[in-house]
Amino acid sequence: MTESKTVQQGEARSSAIMAAGTLVSRFLGFGKTWMLGAALGLGSTVNDTFINANNLPNLIFLLVAGGVFNAVLVPQIIKASKAPDRGADYISRLLTLAVLVLLGLTLLVTLLAPGVIELTTQGYSAEQKSLAVSFAFWCLPQIFFYGLYALLTQVLNANGAFGPAMWAPILNNIVAIAGLGMFIWILGPNVTNPHTLDNWGPTQTLLVAGFSTIGVVAQTAILLIPVFRLRLGLRPKFGWRGVGLGQAAKLSVWTLLTAAVGQLAFLYVMRIATIPGTERLRLERAGDPAANFLPGNAVLEVASQLYLLPHSIIALSLATVLFNRMTRASQDGDRAGLRDALSHGLRTMAVATVFGALALFALAGPLGMFFSGGKVQDGVMLAQTLTILALSTPFMSANFMMSRVFYANEDARTPFYIQLVLAIVNVVAAFAIQFLPFDQIIFAIAILYTGGNILSVVVSAFFLRRLLGHLDGPRVANSYIRMGYAALGSALAGAGALWLMGSYSADGFAWSGRIEALVTIVVVGPVMLVAYLFLLKLFRVTELRDLLQPFLGRLGRGSAAAPAEAAGGAAASTGTAAAAARERTTPERATVSVDTGLIPRISGEFDSASFRAGPQVDEPTPHPEAQPTGSAGGYLPAEEQPSTARGSIMREEIPLPGRRTFQGTAGRNPYFSRRSERNRRRKKR
Repeated sequence: MTESKTVQQGEARSSAIMAAGTLVSRFLGFGKTWMLGAALGLGSTVNDTFINANNLPNLIFLLVAGGVFNAVLVPQIIKASKAPDRGADYISRLLTLAVLVLLGLTLLVTLLAPGVIELTTQGYSAEQKSLAVSFAFWCLPQIFFYGLYALLTQVLNANGAFGPAMWAPILNNIVAIAGLGMFIWILGPNVTNPHTLDNWGPTQTLLVAGFSTIGVVAQTAILLIPVFRLRLGLRPKFGWRGVGLGQAAKLSVWTLLTAAVGQLAFLYVMRIATIPGTERLRLERAGDPAANFLPGNAVLEVASQLYLLPHSIIALSLATVLFNRMTRASQDGDRAGLRDALSHGLRTMAVATVFGALALFALAGPLGMFFSGGKVQDGVMLAQTLTILALSTPFMSANFMMSRVFYANEDARTPFYIQLVLAIVNVVAAFAIQFLPFDQIIFAIAILYTGGNILSVVVSAFFLRRLLGHLDGPRVANSYIRMGYAALGSALAGAGALWLMGSYSADGFAWSGRIEALVTIVVVGPVMLVAYLFLLKLFRVTELRDLLQPFLGRLGRGSAAAPAEAAGGAAASTGTAAAAARERTTPERATVSVDTGLIPRISGEFDSASFRAGPQVDEPTPHPEAQPTGSAGGYLPAEEQPSTARGSIMREEIPLPGRRTFQGTAGRNPYFSRRSERNRRRKKR
């Protein structure tokens, strides 16, 4: 009993450290965004050009290698780490292969930077294209370090070290902020010393794009310290026959296709988003004041980061907790338990996302001014874009939670079909958007993303009804309606506070400067939160308690596991599932949750959270027959069964990735070269 309590306390401390790292990283990320607006101006051609070039490494990595890393390499690393040598031999070979592939990909893409810019932009002038290529040469090497970061993170996760990957992005943001700070100190902010294509030089490129890449390098390099402390003895190893990646890739083909389709559609939409920036440059050169009223992709990027905040802090954490419960229910063939986990997740998550949507909508003006770079008109354009995106926040998070059901059910084909529908809609709509007036393109893309989030929920619900029978609709709708009333009351309270502070006047307090805008947010935000919490109590929204439990658990004041098991009216279903789990004779599959882009991406910014620890399914006692005979332990244990994923009425048995890989003693794979074996024996002597 004491040992169990100690473990829970350790998990709570670890979770608190990870949560703190995430919050600090988000805070510094917004600080970097604010500094970039101050240095370059939110509505400037140079900022639009940099945003596009700096987003390319992440998008290309996700398009070409991201799906392979998450769907193929991550499960292999996690399972190999259970070997007697903690997977040192296997992981060394895997890392060697991945580093070589990443290096080749990065060199190839960087050398082809002019062609990449040509494909991902539309209408750039020769001068703007030259600057974009210059930015790209500095930024594209990030591809290599993004991939290495993802691999090192999973090596640490597989060995129980979750903290370093949570805190590493903080160093990235600090380095980038330092570069932007030097830029402002040496060259002056954009509001007093405009930085344009005409006066741009190599020093400015170094301080903006160079420090952005140096930050990514630092984020990856600092992970080497905890990896070395694991004392795994990792070193370059060649010879990859029998590793099983080819078979794993075949089994993950639907996941890889889903990722590719989503990224290609997003790249096309981003190409259309570059059009207003080129027109703004033409108007500026002609001395036309209409240039000041053209929002570019920098405005869309900042609005996207703000819009993603409630989802990234609340929905991702809650989905990770509930994914374990969904997986267990799916493996037990417990359709009611799976449906209840989804219902509980949708209702609990909505407590935060519904409020987030109305809060972002109400505070769009002050937020726009704060991130505007000092120009009121830029703040207005950002506020307009944010109001369009904000109200679809609950739909985005709901769709993410719904997609977890498919992955828990080991169904990667349905998410591909959903992603294909969304991709077609996005591409067709983006093609039509390019013919709109230039000042409407960014707003139209924001409407497209909002509509895509709503459509994704509708399409996912259609497929889930076929799987689960129904989605507990009346209870979910009842909760959302009551939360909506509470959020609406909160928004009205916020609107009243904003009116008292003169925020609805063009010369009001919030629009007089960025510091005044921040003060407005700090004053009005708590007013809205207090009003919302009071109204939740008044409308008896019990999901508030469920949402707070994991956070109280992280602080050591409750059980972090509570929300995963606490769902109103689900006690019988949960008990049945638990009993079935105890009687299970085949081992559970260590399912890895992979976000393949089922939600339409609306930000090219690299999100390191997607490469952090995935859900951890409780490890059962391995079935005796599942152990390799005559082996003291081997790679990927419990995989000689035809499938360790138990079949049910909802799906057939599915073989695990890597099932045909070597199962013998670690370091004795006959497919590896004899030279490696001889070297190993020499070292023993």
